[in-house]
Amino acid sequence: MKKILFLVLGAIMMSTSVMAKDLIDLTPQKINNNPIGHDAPRTPVEVPLVYIEDYTLTFEVGHPDYALTIKDENDNVVYTTVVTSAQTTVVLPSTLSGNYVIELVTGNWLFTGYIML
Repeated sequence: MKKILFLVLGAIMMSTSVMAKDLIDLTPQKINNNPIGHDAPRTPVEVPLVYIEDYTLTFEVGHPDYALTIKDENDNVVYTTVVTSAQTTVVLPSTLSGNYVIELVTGNWLFTGYIML
């Protein structure tokens, strides 16, 4: 009984910590339109789950490598880095302030969203 209670409390604590973070709404876009294989329907791409809290981005465990770019409202790149599959967090520079476009690229896919810092 104690083990079950411990597991339930642990799950609640984990869900509470995730709830404190905001999920970034990312839109996928194929960036390489070269046809691959036959014209058969493809399975939809899995949109990454990326959360933001203050200046910290949190990625789900087991994600692919991403090229991360942050752009300002004038489309100027203000930050860029590679997020390896071993990383679950990236801390953005605290000098950034305002509204930004976040871009994640992996393979032939670009995922775009908006963040406010």
